[in-house]
Amino acid sequence: MNQNLWRKHVMRYFQITLGCLLVCLGFNLFLIPAHLLTGGISGVALIIYYLIGLPVGMQNLVYNLPILYLAYRVFGRLYAADTIFGTVALSVFLDATHFLVDWSICSDPMLNSIFGGVLAGVGFGMVFRANANTGGLDVIAAVAKKYYSLDVGTVVFMLNFLIIMGSVALFGVEVALFSIVSIYVTAELTNRVAAGLNREKSILIVSPQAKAICNDIMENVHRGATFLDGRGGLAEEPKNILFVVVSLTQVSRVKTIVSHHDPQAFMIVSDTSEVSGKGFTLACESYEDARRKWQQTHEKQLEFEQLHGRREK
Repeated sequence: MNQNLWRKHVMRYFQITLGCLLVCLGFNLFLIPAHLLTGGISGVALIIYYLIGLPVGMQNLVYNLPILYLAYRVFGRLYAADTIFGTVALSVFLDATHFLVDWSICSDPMLNSIFGGVLAGVGFGMVFRANANTGGLDVIAAVAKKYYSLDVGTVVFMLNFLIIMGSVALFGVEVALFSIVSIYVTAELTNRVAAGLNREKSILIVSPQAKAICNDIMENVHRGATFLDGRGGLAEEPKNILFVVVSLTQVSRVKTIVSHHDPQAFMIVSDTSEVSGKGFTLACESYEDARRKWQQTHEKQLEFEQLHGRREK
């Protein structure tokens, strides 16, 4: 591994660590002192903490153990390694910074919900921007999308809704309402920091290495890609243009692939809304299956052409 690649990995994991630390500061400085909740597995951990006092970080790690195993089984070793790192970092920082709860720097529950949501949103956004996650509902939603073609946002919303309904029964409507404000602020800041307002991004790539980039994206990002024919405006030379649509958590991975194959490639990343079709609103086959079918069809075509050529002779 060369020095530049090593430095990128170090900076990536530093970004994940810093993001987890910001999330924990939002929890322990604002949300927990105000007795508020958040979404996901950490929201369940907070409910148990308020009821019987079990450490939030320890609970978060324990509850995520089966989810980490699921991430490894479904998505592979690399995805699981990043998920484990983010989950462990978040859990450790949650308990290591728990002493901040005693500071009680703000008594207004609305301000606590807003600023706690801001810190958590910025932190989660940094983690997602580094192409990682902190386990919890994101992994469950990704599995549901892969096997049942359910929208990730819908699955996360439904699970968070159940958590909020539980908080209404246990702590009252007011706590639930302020918690909803915090969850909304967290979600908005997460999206803005990670890649913008929309969850999908359209990417145009102009590069002589477009074929290699395309193969890498389809194999490692599991998104389809389309070649467009273009010409340069000055010399009118042919241009290889690649068009691909990805989710916000995949943008950084595509950038890494493009930079690896062609650091001088011209690339445009744009917000995209209402994306529909295979891979987004419809189920689609895996890259391996599609590649296998293409190879079979190509081999049959070659056999047909060879047979037809013999008959003509």
